[in-house]
Amino acid sequence: MTAASLKLPLLFEAAGLQWDLQTILADEFIPHFNKGYYEGDWSVVPLRSIGGRADQIYPDPTKTKSYADTPLLARCPSVQALLATFQCELQAVRFLRLKAGSVIKEHCDYNLGYEDGEVRFHVPVLTNPAVEFIMDGRRVVMNPGEVWYHNFNLPHSVVNKGDTDRIHLVIDCFLNDWLRELILSAEAHLRGA
Repeated sequence: MTAASLKLPLLFEAAGLQWDLQTILADEFIPHFNKGYYEGDWSVVPLRSIGGRADQIYPDPTKTKSYADTPLLARCPSVQALLATFQCELQAVRFLRLKAGSVIKEHCDYNLGYEDGEVRFHVPVLTNPAVEFIMDGRRVVMNPGEVWYHNFNLPHSVVNKGDTDRIHLVIDCFLNDWLRELILSAEAHLRGA
């Protein structure tokens, strides 16, 4: 596995995800815990978390409780349908919002790559053409409803230069045979094999 970013052969109806997002109240977004990693407003709505708590935004690798749906996920039928297509064990599932004018500084998230057995997917729900997502030195443009794998062990950053918020559904999973085949087929397609 060598690709830093891969668009998977999955596509979801963005309008349904956007409708789900409207069921979330403004005060249910929680500021991201890594305050040194960003400027502006980067916030989270947990849909699956450790113990199913709606205020638990940290996907703690040393957890003693298992992941469970939060009450907020019950309001989001399109997200539930999307998650049901993932034939693997789900961990944290969150809406991550980067408000207009905000920046996520370059950083690495360790143990979140194919080789680690844990992967993170991004499904854009709301975005704009002025969002600059940089993965390992290259800009990646992601459109609403697409599913993207990124090797977050590599340096990455985001700048929202637009005048609208950028909100992604972010899904952490344990790698299994179904997911391996999905990712490797996307990489083969990228390489023209």
